[in-house]
Amino acid sequence: MTSPMIEGKRADSARRRERVLQALEAALSSGEDITVSGLARAARVDRTFLYRHRDLLERVHTAATTPSEQSRTAAVTRTSLQTDLANALERNTRLTVRVRQLEKRLSEERGATVWAESGLGTPTDLDQLQRRIMLLEQQVADLCGELEERSEELEAARSANRELTRSLNQRL
Repeated sequence: MTSPMIEGKRADSARRRERVLQALEAALSSGEDITVSGLARAARVDRTFLYRHRDLLERVHTAATTPSEQSRTAAVTRTSLQTDLANALERNTRLTVRVRQLEKRLSEERGATVWAESGLGTPTDLDQLQRRIMLLEQQVADLCGELEERSEELEAARSANRELTRSLNQRL
């Protein structure tokens, strides 16, 4: 004879077993991912219940590895996978080129900033300095012309001096 307690335990186990099977059927019909934890949660049982009942655990694992009807209709072909791979590789190449461009630009910007902060870079008032250079070049050209004139005058004065000295020396 079995005690009422054992009968109650068996009835409870049968109810939980039925809830697990219903949850498994619901998961299969909805096409959602099937995991032991998810199924135990849906059936309102502890995961250890599934691990203690090997037949239920095997059903869960079988259902998890068997593709559902929805995934069968959306079959992936080798060609589509190769196309996806080629597109991903092309995108990867484009992104790599873009990253290099951005790194180069960042490097140039950072280099210019460091160069300017160090005081070695070109001054910010470059136009004003260009005008100053042109003005100084003009002054140099004017002074060279003036120096040339005075050199000619000096040469003429020396020549006149020599003539006078020669003429004075001839009279004596």
